[in-house]
Amino acid sequence: MSKSERATHTSSKHSAGRPPGGPGGGPPGMMMPGAKAKNFKGTFKRLIQYLKPYQVRLFIVFLTAILSTIFSIVSPKILGEATNVIFEGWFAKIQGAVDAGIDFKQITFLLAILALLYVVSAVFGFVQQFLMAKVAQRVVYQLREDVNHKLGRLPLKFFDSRSNGDILSRVVNDVDNVANTLQQSLTQMITSVVTIIGIIIMMLTISPLLTLIVILTLPLSFIVIALIAKKSQRHFKNQQNELGELNGHVEEMYTGHIIVKAFGREQESIQHFEEMNDKLYQSSWRAQFMSGIMMPLMGFIGNIGYVLICVVGGIQVTQNKINVGGILAFIQYARQFTMPITQTANIANIIQSTIASAERVFELLDEVEEQKDVNTNVKIENPQGNVSFQHVKFGYKDDAVLMEDLNLDVKSGQMIAIVGPTGAGKTTLVNLLMRFYNIQAGAITIDGKSIDQLERSYVRSLFGMVLQDTWLFNGTIRDNIAYGRAGATEAEIIAAAKAAHADHFIRTLPDGYDTVLNEEASNISSGQKQLLTIARAILADPSMLILDEATSSVDTRTELHIQQAMNNLMEGRTSFVIAHRLSTIKDADLILVMNQGSVIEQGTHDQLLANGGFYAELYMSQFANGGSGEVELD
Repeated sequence: MSKSERATHTSSKHSAGRPPGGPGGGPPGMMMPGAKAKNFKGTFKRLIQYLKPYQVRLFIVFLTAILSTIFSIVSPKILGEATNVIFEGWFAKIQGAVDAGIDFKQITFLLAILALLYVVSAVFGFVQQFLMAKVAQRVVYQLREDVNHKLGRLPLKFFDSRSNGDILSRVVNDVDNVANTLQQSLTQMITSVVTIIGIIIMMLTISPLLTLIVILTLPLSFIVIALIAKKSQRHFKNQQNELGELNGHVEEMYTGHIIVKAFGREQESIQHFEEMNDKLYQSSWRAQFMSGIMMPLMGFIGNIGYVLICVVGGIQVTQNKINVGGILAFIQYARQFTMPITQTANIANIIQSTIASAERVFELLDEVEEQKDVNTNVKIENPQGNVSFQHVKFGYKDDAVLMEDLNLDVKSGQMIAIVGPTGAGKTTLVNLLMRFYNIQAGAITIDGKSIDQLERSYVRSLFGMVLQDTWLFNGTIRDNIAYGRAGATEAEIIAAAKAAHADHFIRTLPDGYDTVLNEEASNISSGQKQLLTIARAILADPSMLILDEATSSVDTRTELHIQQAMNNLMEGRTSFVIAHRLSTIKDADLILVMNQGSVIEQGTHDQLLANGGFYAELYMSQFANGGSGEVELD
C-alpha cells in the first residue's frame, strides 16, 4: 500500500490478526502492555481527570462497596452467636437444668438477621457493579472518542513511522485494559482493603490475642507474594514475547500459504512453528506454575495460623475467656483474611499494567497534529485542474532535503506521467499535491490558488485516486463502489461499473451487486478488485485523477477495455499517472522523469527519446527483454 493510500486508511486488514506491534505486543523500543509506566504519578493524575465528571457515582460506588463488604463481614459473628445459643442450650440440658433446651426462637431471629444481611449485601454489591460498569464504559467511550478524533488529526508521517499493529494495540488492547481495570479491579481493591480492615476489627472484638497470632503470619505472606510475583513476572513477560512471535509466524504463513507451498517451504515452516511453540510451552508452564503455587503457599501459611488459633483458642475456651461461637467465628475470619491480601497484591500489579496502558494511549493523544486549516471557506469555483509547483523544497526530515527546487507547470486536461527509479520521489510528489505533507518552501497551486489556502479535505476531494494496491472493505460490492461518492444512486453505481467493465463479472456472481467481499476480498480475483477500485474512482467524478499503474493486475484483454474506460475518464481532466511500465505512457501529454527527488527531464515521449537522456536509456532497455515494453521501474 502506498503512503498516500495509507493516509486515508490507517489500519490494515493484514494487521488485524497480528499481535500488536512487535513480538511482545509492541514494536522494538516501544513499551509493551504490562510493562511499568515511565511516569506513574503523571499518568495516574491524567486518568483521574477522565473520572472527574462521575464523582457522585464513584462516591456511591465507594460507599456501596464498603457497605456490601461490612454486611458480609458481620455475618460470621452472627453465625457464632447462633452457635452459642445452640451450644449453651445443649450444655444446660445435659447439666440437668430445669426447663433447659435450645432457644429456637432466638436462633430463628439470628438466622433472619443473617438472611437480611446477605440480601442487603447482595443489593449493595449489585448497585456497586452496575454503577461502576456504567462509569467504566463511559470513561472508555470518551477515551476511544478522543483517540479516534486524534487519529483523524495526525499527519501522514505519524502513520509512516509506526506499524499498524502498534496503533491498533494502543487503540484496542490498551484501552480495553483500562476498561477492565476500572470495572473490576478498582472495586475489588476497595472491597479487599475494607475486608482486611473489617476482619481485623471483628477479630479484635472476639480475641486480641488470637488477632495478634494471625497478624504475625502477615510478614511471611508478604515475603511469599513478593518472591513469587518477581519470578512469575519474568516468565509472563517471556510468555507474551513468545506468544507474539508465534502469532506473527502463523499469520505470515497462512497469509502467504501459496508462496510457502510454491517454494516447498512447508516443512521448514512447520519446524519453525514447532520451535516457537516449544519455547511458548516452556515459558507458559513456568509462568502458570509460579502463579499457581501462590494459593497453595498462602493456604499453607494460613493453615499455620489456623493451627495456632485452634490450639490457643481451645485453651481459652477451657478457661472461659472465649465461647465456642466466638472461636468458630474467629476461625472463619482467619480463613477469609489471606484472600483479600492476595487479591490486593495481584490488583497492585494489574494497576501497574493499566497505568502503563493508559500512558501508551496518552502518548498517542500527545502526538503533534497537523497544522489547522486557516481558510476553511476558500473554494475554487469550477475547478479546471491547472497545477503548478513553484520552487518547491521538501524533505521528510529537516536535515535530509529530498526536493531542492522543484518547478512544474501542468495545464488543465493534460495527462502527466511520472517515471523514475525506486525512491525517485514519484509518490512524494503526489503526497505533496494532496497535502499529506507540508512543503518547507515554495508553493503548490491549483488554478492559481495555493493549496495552503485551501482546506485539506477540500483539496483531496478534487482528486480521484486509483492505486496499484487495491483497498476494499468488508461489505457488499455495491457499498464498495458507492464509497466513491456519498448518496450515489443505484443507476449511477451500475453506470460506473459498466464504464470500468466490471458490470459483467459482477452479474455473474451469485448475489451480484449484493455479493459480500470477505476479509482481504479474497473471494474475487486481483483483476476484479482493481476493476472495482476503478469503478469507485469513476463514480467519484473528480476534477483531477491520480493513477498508480491502475491496470497492472488485469489481463491484456481486460487492460484494453480499462485503458479505453480510463481514457474516457481522463478526457478533460488533469491526470497524474505514476508509471511503472513505459509502454503505458507513450500518449502522455507530458512525461516527468524523476530521480533523487528532482525532475531531471520532462517532455513528450518522442521528445525525450530524441534527447537521448535518462528516459531514452530506460526505454531502449526494453529491447533487451525482447521488445516487450514491460520495463519495471519499481
